[in-house]
Amino acid sequence: MDENDAAIPADETVMVAAFEGWNDAGSSASAALDHIAQTWGSTEHTTLDPEEYHDFQVARPSIAILPSGDRVVSWPGTIVSTTPGPSQAARVVLARGIEPSMRWRRFCAEVLDAAEDLGVTTLVTCGALLLDVPHTRPLPTFVTSDDAVARAQYGLESSDYEGPTGIVGVLGHEARLRGITVLSLWVGVPHYIAHPPSPKATVTLLGQLERLLGAPIDLGDLPDEAEAWQRGADELTEDDEEIAAHVEQLESLMDETSLPEASGDAIAEEFEKFLRRRDGGGPKAP
Repeated sequence: MDENDAAIPADETVMVAAFEGWNDAGSSASAALDHIAQTWGSTEHTTLDPEEYHDFQVARPSIAILPSGDRVVSWPGTIVSTTPGPSQAARVVLARGIEPSMRWRRFCAEVLDAAEDLGVTTLVTCGALLLDVPHTRPLPTFVTSDDAVARAQYGLESSDYEGPTGIVGVLGHEARLRGITVLSLWVGVPHYIAHPPSPKATVTLLGQLERLLGAPIDLGDLPDEAEAWQRGADELTEDDEEIAAHVEQLESLMDETSLPEASGDAIAEEFEKFLRRRDGGGPKAP
């Protein structure tokens, strides 16, 4: 997808969804939704009961102390919120949370019930995965859809990926069954800098969301944070000869061939690499 592709029509309501966990390398996607919520201002529509969906030994609650001295417990969960957004753009609904530990079908049904209550016609799922890409080059994005009309309208391709999936994959599948148009947006994060945050990947995702939504998103301090992240990655490679050699190899490969545009085969191949790395079959972050 490029800058000349059409944006989602302004008379539609779009849900943008991202979840911490398996789908969210470097916390890139969840940070993008947090940024939109803060920049455009979000109003809570509904909060899913975390008791239904989370193992609190996996996603633990946290305790904070208020200025009054009182302690409060914050529970992990998912919030569906609305944003006013720019007047010239589609209305935006955000679904932001943590990948559930259980009852995925019920979880998706509850999120999509809220989407239908708000008149959502298009769902954009956002994710991030670890790839063999150098931090010194633009990070790759993949935007796909299984809907033939959407592919023609927005200049996308379908995904041929088969294999394990996260909650965004299941949510997208269930949304399609309800007649909601689904677009899938992913960004690649260099595998050797896997720890969050990853502001360069967040900025990249926000750039694609700008194009899809047809509205500018004020990036605030994110460009400065991305530059600081880049400097930190540069220092990492300077201090580790093995990583430096690997980055140089990735740069050469990208410069010579360039990463393929979003295609089913390309995405499937990258997901397979990602899964092998998670299972211990590939290079690890230092």
